Amino acid sequence: MALIAIPTDLLDTIKAHAEATYPKECCGLLVGVTAPDGMVHVQRVVPSPNTTQKNQKDSFEVDAKVRFDVMRSHENTDQDIVGHYHSHPDHPAKPSKTDIDMAFEPEFVWMIVAVDQGLATDVKAWRLDLENRSSTPLTLLVSQAE
Repeated sequence: MALIAIPTDLLDTIKAHAEATYPKECCGLLVGVTAPDGMVHVQRVVPSPNTTQKNQKDSFEVDAKVRFDVMRSHENTDQDIVGHYHSHPDHPAKPSKTDIDMAFEPEFVWMIVAVDQGLATDVKAWRLDLENRSSTPLTLLVSQAE
């Protein structure tokens, strides 16, 4: 099973963002490195406004400007966008049909935060495959410092 490592403070940032945007979905980018063994190390999270034109209670879209700014800021570094996060208000932290329909980058980590009645309760990480209409769970390792 693939591994994703994230420091506690970054995970706390994601949970706080999810709680602050409830009952709508939050979203943002995961920035870091992928080791030769495939382990993903998240070193920074970049919150984004949810710019979807659909219902923000069950869909999200990362602001294109945020994504391009992050891409530009990490040119000529070892860091890159390794995935994104979003919340599921009053739903489990597992990929929805909508999520799988949006899975155009199979190497990306999809971190999903379940938010029940405004409180972040569960966080899971996944890899999604649009072609096979499937999701694969990742092992989430939370550390004090990365």
